[in-house]
Amino acid sequence: MSGHSKWNNIQGRKNAQDAKRGKIFQRLSREIYMAAKSGGPDPDANPQLRLMIDKARAANMPKDNIKRAIDKSSGSDGANYEEITYEGYGPAGVAILVEALTDNRNRTASAVRADFTRNGGNLGETGSVNFMFDRKGYIAIPRENLDVDEDQMFEDVINAGAEDLQTSDEVFEVYTDPKDFANVRDELQKKYELDTAELTMIPQNYVPVPEDKVEQFERLIDRLEDEDDVSEVFHSGELPE
Repeated sequence: MSGHSKWNNIQGRKNAQDAKRGKIFQRLSREIYMAAKSGGPDPDANPQLRLMIDKARAANMPKDNIKRAIDKSSGSDGANYEEITYEGYGPAGVAILVEALTDNRNRTASAVRADFTRNGGNLGETGSVNFMFDRKGYIAIPRENLDVDEDQMFEDVINAGAEDLQTSDEVFEVYTDPKDFANVRDELQKKYELDTAELTMIPQNYVPVPEDKVEQFERLIDRLEDEDDVSEVFHSGELPE
């Protein structure tokens, strides 16, 4: 895998996401609703629902919100959401994937297209950039106050079923096959405190964003993440340090 650290991108966006916590809860509610609607309301029998609940808990979403989203999935008056992925390019040719949950395709497509157009990007056709990303499980374990060397961590993550380990002074980054993610996460949680544990899209190659394009690029990502129907935004941009 690439030696690029996903950790840097995660840390760079955490403060901005904290400011959007209300919208994050709204999106998580839709994801929980969809998982329960398609696979049933019991997380023990529905791995996708379990992942969504874990994601909600990691975001400090109240238990009542989680329960309400699950209960709504069994009601006849619940909205019918569908998953859509939009693909495009941002400033400097950065590849961007936008995952959305929507009950109105036209509304969402129009909003996403406008965000790309107004911020130096172009919305592409289906398949135009998806092939540049790999679906992976990603787990980050901070090294602060952790008395474990790289050899021991490598042994632990491989024994847990992970594919790869990358290390830096700040963090151990663990990558898994998507189907093994939940098991690897559960095994590592027995020994370590996890900062991040998620299914994500990892770019095969990163594109440096020039200094004069950084502001425009960040504005595009912010606008996309602000859309009510957008769940996740993935990109191949590498910001200057």
